[in-house]
Formats: sequence, C-alpha cells, structure tokens
Amino acid sequence: MNRRIYTLCELSEKEKGVVTDIFTRGDMRRRFMDMGLIKGTKISCQIKKSDIAAYLVRGTLIAIRNDDVREIFIEKIR
Repeated sequence: MNRRIYTLCELSEKEKGVVTDIFTRGDMRRRFMDMGLIKGTKISCQIKKSDIAAYLVRGTLIAIRNDDVREIFIEKIR
C-alpha cells in the first residue's frame, strides 16, 4: 500500500494526520517543537478559514497561518 504524504495546510476540517517531517527552520521550528508538534505527533484540523486554521495538537487547540505550515508534512489517518 502506497502512503500519500500531504502538507499540513492540505488537511481539511475534521481530518486527522500524523506528522512525518518538519522542514521549517529557526524560530518557527522552535515554536512548533515547544508546542509538541514533532515527527509522530497526531494532529487534527478543527476549523479552517481562508488563510488560517485551528489544529488540535496534544489536547491543545492552536491557530496557525497556512504560510507557516506549508513545510510540515503529514500522513492522513482515520
């Protein structure tokens, strides 16, 4: 079975995924790590608007701009 990898900004409302890679650098990478957003983390999209989305990560709802999650890759799960 082939795995399909998506960017986090491709996750639709109510879809879930597991982080496979994070290619951001610098301060933004540190912020994601501080929030617990690392490889293997389960994440679900709760609310999606034009350029921002709210994600549930480790029991915490966080809002992130789409531009900031384009380099976070996930595998969708059920």
